Amino acid sequence: MLYPVPMLLELRAENYAVIDHAIAGFGAGLNLLTGETGAGKSILVDALALLMGQKASSGIVRHGADRAVLSCVFESTPGAEQILEANGIDADGDEVILRREILADGKGRVYINNQPATVAVLRALAPELALVHAQSETLSGFDPAQQRLLLDRFGGVSSEAVAGAFARWREIQDRLAELEKDEQDRLRLADLWSFQAREIESAAPEAGEDEALETERRVLMNAEKLHAAATAVTNALYEDDASAESTLQTAQKHLEELARYDGRFAESAQQIASARATVEDVSATVRDYAEHIDASPERLAGIEDRLALLDRLKRKYGAKLAEVIAFGEEAARKLAEIENRDEILKGLRADLAKAGEAFRTAARALTAERAAAAKKLEKLAEGQINDLAMKARFAIAVTANEEPGAWSAQGWDTVECRIATNPGEPMQPLDEIASGGEMSRVLLALKVSVEEGASRGRAKRTQVPRTLVFDEIDIGIGGRAAEAVGQKLKALSRVQQVLCITHLPQIAAFADQHFLIEKQEKQRRTQTSIRLLTPQERAEEIARMISGATVTETSLRHAEQMLKASG
Repeated sequence: MLYPVPMLLELRAENYAVIDHAIAGFGAGLNLLTGETGAGKSILVDALALLMGQKASSGIVRHGADRAVLSCVFESTPGAEQILEANGIDADGDEVILRREILADGKGRVYINNQPATVAVLRALAPELALVHAQSETLSGFDPAQQRLLLDRFGGVSSEAVAGAFARWREIQDRLAELEKDEQDRLRLADLWSFQAREIESAAPEAGEDEALETERRVLMNAEKLHAAATAVTNALYEDDASAESTLQTAQKHLEELARYDGRFAESAQQIASARATVEDVSATVRDYAEHIDASPERLAGIEDRLALLDRLKRKYGAKLAEVIAFGEEAARKLAEIENRDEILKGLRADLAKAGEAFRTAARALTAERAAAAKKLEKLAEGQINDLAMKARFAIAVTANEEPGAWSAQGWDTVECRIATNPGEPMQPLDEIASGGEMSRVLLALKVSVEEGASRGRAKRTQVPRTLVFDEIDIGIGGRAAEAVGQKLKALSRVQQVLCITHLPQIAAFADQHFLIEKQEKQRRTQTSIRLLTPQERAEEIARMISGATVTETSLRHAEQMLKASG
């Protein structure tokens, strides 16, 4: 069963190395790329690595072209959308579209969702989208942060408690730093905040006061017009001989007379009575309004002065009076902190010590949890590694650095995978493994081990790279080891999309999608292309991998048997 996880949908390359124009549409599960030696299989993996932010050079531009253009489409993730938002790039629905142009003069351009971006943003997105284990890049993508994520995933380790403790400690530390600024700056700011707080306090603004005053100002400036209009309304509705109320009264009497003989008019008479009551209410409201209109020049002048004062405050401290009031309260708070600096510093230092101890407690518990998970994972991973034609010892070191400079929302641990690939050799970090094939196999075994832990319910769904890419994972193996690699790739592809280049038919037989990389000569130019194989073409390609250039009936039957067995 394939899990519905985000994945790489499409990869394009134009004028890139020996590729004129190539498009590959990938699917869920295990995507395998095969082809004859020298066909350019690793070139496509390198192209994806460039789209993940790897350094580029002008030498990759196809001879005679002015630029190489690489692009890909990934299904988006919440983490990718957050990174885009942080860098001012709009999300494009459910997809992330990456495009990179490398010019012949060595310069280049990057676009994300058709918006200009930088290589730095590609590098930030890479852990959310794909982890590329290319022969040319060693373990640059498998940094300590990724190793920690895998361990936490395997052990179901949560750093939420540490993150909360770290946030509290950091907040207090920042407040302390603000209070401990240079004495001269402190005094200068105290004078400024004192002036601002006094200015706002003396004005005593109230939220919404300016809007109420503006309304009263308009009334006072148009007092005569308003009085005349209100009087006219009162007369028309109620006071004049031919007022609306008088006319309605007459109509009501006639309707009541009609209703005495024909009941159909009773409701009409009631409606007219209701209209008379409404007219009386409106007339009374307007009459009362006219009586209270005060055309006071003194009041108008006072309102003008008050509005001018409030406008000055808003120009300096906020667009609305509520913002002005909040600014004054903040200035007063800062001033109180400075005036009571020594007392506040004493309290903050005590709070910082408590917050630091809370972080240490949470971090030590997290270290212990990771160390216990590491013991389990290293044992499982070592067995998986040695299934892949290796005789290795494997360990995971969890090292705690309790110095405050090493504290973070993920704790204070450095997680480092170490291995000895030959008997008698000391354990070394993974990035010191000489063989790229060995490196890929170790990573494959490690990730399969993590996913086995997840499937047994020992792990939460901790974030891991969405698409895993392995370049020539089968170097130096064959027979049963090759079949074991294929089985592990297949197992891993059930929870993550996997792309893999292989030379071995034992591995190719496990593909969910099988792509053939071909090199051809057209118009005296070498060109590399990629295409998805049909079931019949898959059997023929695996038969070619078994027997060489000439496909025999025996090799074809063998290929069909391998496909049936792997399915």
